[in-house]
Amino acid sequence: MNNALSHVPDEALALRYRQLTRRIQQLPPSGSRPLTVSGRVAGWVSAKAIRYLDGLPGIAIDPEAVHITAAPRRRMPLNAVLAHLAESLKDTGCLRGWRNELLDVYGEGRCLGAIERAAVRPLGLLTKAVHLTAWAPDGRMWIARRASSKSTDPNMWDTLVGGLACTNESLDLSLLRESNEEAGLCEADLAGREPLHIILRMHRRLPEGYQVEDVLNSECVLPESVQPHNLDGEVSEIRLTSVKDVWAMIEAGEFTREAELVILDSLRRKKQHEPSCI
Repeated sequence: MNNALSHVPDEALALRYRQLTRRIQQLPPSGSRPLTVSGRVAGWVSAKAIRYLDGLPGIAIDPEAVHITAAPRRRMPLNAVLAHLAESLKDTGCLRGWRNELLDVYGEGRCLGAIERAAVRPLGLLTKAVHLTAWAPDGRMWIARRASSKSTDPNMWDTLVGGLACTNESLDLSLLRESNEEAGLCEADLAGREPLHIILRMHRRLPEGYQVEDVLNSECVLPESVQPHNLDGEVSEIRLTSVKDVWAMIEAGEFTREAELVILDSLRRKKQHEPSCI
């Protein structure tokens, strides 16, 4: 590993990391408003979405913020309000696809409810993305190319595993599920992985709204006998790549921003713990 890391200059790595973190820390889109859910600050509603929320049950809009609560007079608990809101936004074309996948809704550190995944960006809700940086014993890295059918970043390169934590899942369980779906890995394959750690909370303006996301990573060395293979059709290619080639791909902009962040963080941490490679 020491020799592999020598292909990544310290100053270039530090500069690339600083530049990337500046690009992924952005203020909310113009015209968006703060969102509260059950009285707790939870997100930023896009200007487009605000236009279609007025009059929906459980929704109150004032000049400073948008508020979502249960609607007892309509016999709608909070999750029913959130489900109706998501369906309404889908009907107006505010959502980018529909996943039939529920994500937790967080406000001020508490899980308040759950909502369709496609609605989280228009509402600027917090998501949690779990990644696996997988290495081979010889110091090469496993990477995956996103399928051309992906709605975001099609055909770009990614970490071997990366996905959002779903509702009623621990972060570790989400990582195990994603590892199986995206790389065919079982729990035994990941027995020696490091605990998940948060890299940062990302804030990005997107065409459909605002991405507020905790980016977490776990690292492992996969045994030589393990050959990752995709199961869910969302990956078109899995490749075992040298650190030198991974760095060249980073410089060429071939990775998604999230994947680049995770890989840069992994390289920085390895350099810090292996001073002889510096």
